[in-house]
Amino acid sequence: MADSHGVTAVIFDWGGTLTRWHDVDFHAESFALARAVVDSHHDDDEISARLMAAGDVVWGRSRDHQQSATIADLFDEAGLDHDPELLSAYYEFWEPHTTTDPEVGPMWEALRSRGLKVGVLSNTVWPRAWHRGFFERDGVLDLVDGDVYTSEVPWTKPSPEAFRAAAEAVDVDDLARCVYVGDRLFDDIWGATNAGMKAVHVPHSTIPAGQVGHTEGTPHAVVQRLSEIPGVIDRWL
Repeated sequence: MADSHGVTAVIFDWGGTLTRWHDVDFHAESFALARAVVDSHHDDDEISARLMAAGDVVWGRSRDHQQSATIADLFDEAGLDHDPELLSAYYEFWEPHTTTDPEVGPMWEALRSRGLKVGVLSNTVWPRAWHRGFFERDGVLDLVDGDVYTSEVPWTKPSPEAFRAAAEAVDVDDLARCVYVGDRLFDDIWGATNAGMKAVHVPHSTIPAGQVGHTEGTPHAVVQRLSEIPGVIDRWL
């Protein structure tokens, strides 16, 4: 069914798409991240400010140059040493924002019942194990056929290479046979359509000004709820 009509896989953004959008206190985030700093002679306010500034630089590189980064890169940019074993406060800060939308499981099952692959492509500095752990906690990891986290590849969205890596992860070699679902008109919608995919917009996120890119893409479809996606795909099938 899927092969004969051209759609083979549906690939999803994570934050703001598979999770519902939350406003985040980035000042508080920086203090949580600062708990992992070691051997520092700076006070907490200075460390926090340096980490916030480092975050702006790292995400600016993602926006403007599609250059990926890791948590370690945040500390390197801030000129601070850290112990990865001390990231628990940072992880605990973010965990309340990581809950998978309850509609994801039934929606993914519906897509897979149509013979479609399910993938994930997320711009993130977090390690793969964190993301997969959230999916496992919420009972949907077994429904993911392939997943790419930009912390482990050289590119971020909207680079076509990031979308190509996600397609390869679900064993698809033609991006025109993939649909991408995301909440950001630059990273997700413009990025996916520029790479040759169909794109579905989930328009409920408030994108920080510093993360808005140079172009707003035009989606092929807009959904208000994830449960609508199988119906959208059915129309294309």
